[in-house]
Amino acid sequence: MLQAAGHEISLVVTQPDRPAGRGMKVAAPPVKVAAQEMGLPVYQPERIREPEALERIGAASPDLLVVVAYGQIIPRSVLSLPRLGAINVHASLLPRWRGAAPINRAILAGDRETGVSIMKMDEQLDHGPVLAVRVTPIGERENAVELTARLAEMGAELLVQTLENFDHVRPVDQDHATATLARKLSKEEGELEWGMGAEEIDRRARGLQPWPGATLPTPRGRVKILRGHVEGDRYVPDVVQLPGKKPASAKQVLGDA
Repeated sequence: MLQAAGHEISLVVTQPDRPAGRGMKVAAPPVKVAAQEMGLPVYQPERIREPEALERIGAASPDLLVVVAYGQIIPRSVLSLPRLGAINVHASLLPRWRGAAPINRAILAGDRETGVSIMKMDEQLDHGPVLAVRVTPIGERENAVELTARLAEMGAELLVQTLENFDHVRPVDQDHATATLARKLSKEEGELEWGMGAEEIDRRARGLQPWPGATLPTPRGRVKILRGHVEGDRYVPDVVQLPGKKPASAKQVLGDA
């Protein structure tokens, strides 16, 4: 979308190719695939703090650094390279949910709304002043995969709009006293029990997709819950998956169990 809006992209920096999927075959990050399809140069440092990374990014002579879900803290040495600094597209309403898993944490906490924030970067985690915000409600049955896709589109549109008015945008400092941390997800969070209650099970089943996923104990063993709904004070699975099997209707897999 940046290129389509007329911006010149001098270098795309993303994570190295890594093993992925059941077969653990080495796969390129989606950002790399998209960049190559557009004919853009790609650089994949193991660590962004490496002197080589500083040299390579500096050689691209960027006016602005745009960061989206990069996965590493970017040091001052890199942030200071572009003459206009660096901005980040973050999938939350900052200062709520700074950190690694803002979309998942919003659903897990039962937040009714979320959004995207465009912020100027400093060395601290999602800490800099905010340039633009867009808010959206979280659907009652929306899961983290679906919400991620919506926020990605929203973030791209807001980024382009922000850059169009970049010289006139007034940064607004975050209220650091109200900040919350979106800590990384753990596998244990997806190991659910029926006694947790319908609302908690529903939030976890939606918020922990695609990883680690949410499982519930059944007479057929632990079953991954892919889709379900709250019915009164009960949680009712709709689509489930047994280990090594394809997703199927819960009634088909579990019957009246």
